[in-house]
Amino acid sequence: MRRRAFVTSSLAFAAVGLSVRSRTAYAGQSDDEFDPASATARGQALRVLLGRGDARAIDGSTFWFRGRRYRGTFSYAAGGGRVVSVVPLEQYLYSVVPREMPPSWPFAALAAQAIAARTYVLQRSNPRREYDVVPSEVDQVYTGIDAENPASTGAVDRTAGAVLRFDGSFAQAVYSSCCGGHTESSADAWGGAPLSYLGGVICPYCTASPWYRWSRSFHARRLRAAFGSKIAALGPLRSINIAERDASGRARYVDIAGADGAFRSEGSAFRLAVGPRILPSLLLVSIAFAGDPAQAGARVAIEGGGLGHGVGLCQWGARGMAVAGASADTILNFYFPGTHVGDD
Repeated sequence: MRRRAFVTSSLAFAAVGLSVRSRTAYAGQSDDEFDPASATARGQALRVLLGRGDARAIDGSTFWFRGRRYRGTFSYAAGGGRVVSVVPLEQYLYSVVPREMPPSWPFAALAAQAIAARTYVLQRSNPRREYDVVPSEVDQVYTGIDAENPASTGAVDRTAGAVLRFDGSFAQAVYSSCCGGHTESSADAWGGAPLSYLGGVICPYCTASPWYRWSRSFHARRLRAAFGSKIAALGPLRSINIAERDASGRARYVDIAGADGAFRSEGSAFRLAVGPRILPSLLLVSIAFAGDPAQAGARVAIEGGGLGHGVGLCQWGARGMAVAGASADTILNFYFPGTHVGDD
């Protein structure tokens, strides 16, 4: 999920009337040398690629696009047709926070979400592209003014400029809906060097989530459709099981065996092949064929827990901690141990 590093252009800042350091302020530094952690979180603008279509100004600070109202101004990316919104970061968060977390949740959870979402933008936007983020789950969900809510807007305002820091830089403030009882290591989820603050923690706070535990069942022919000749070569199917788990309990490998051989799939490839709507996460408690797998109507039954990749902040866990009286700082320090909240 989501890896980039933030900066924007002087033209983008001018478009929203902001007086902040621009990309040109770092002349002499290459993009690789530019440290996004040296930028300030207050007063930033960013560019959101909204998609193809026609936009229409409402006034100097809002516009219409695809039936929705957005804050900021807009332009068209090179090549035409793609609308890029230029919006102050805090106003962008007014829409993001209630789309990523129910605004009816406790203030401390909303504040933690606001800080994480703000840090996400500052740590991951891409100076080499014509935009910084997209408005979907690929980055963060952003649908404009009509998504805003007084409670979440209050959380954004009361945490204005606050970001999550680690070792002098922005932390990788990733999050997902429900970890199912144990957050995932970023290295196990996505590879790369392990990060001490994204190593995974035991989470007893998300049990109220409807996704904490779940059951799924799907027809065995989905395996054949997903893996094609690899499954066909196995002959009549006999068994399916979790071959290896990582430290959080998530499936690292899944083995599928037949009369003529066996096939091993990486857990992430298995979930993608079966479909994330069927497998909400890789925290699989059990997996087995229901009935005789050699029969035409055979199904695969799965018991599991959690929703999403499970790395970083568990949003339902944040809610549980907030209900118990924890502050936003305490919540973030729990899910990102060794980090601290700083005000730039």
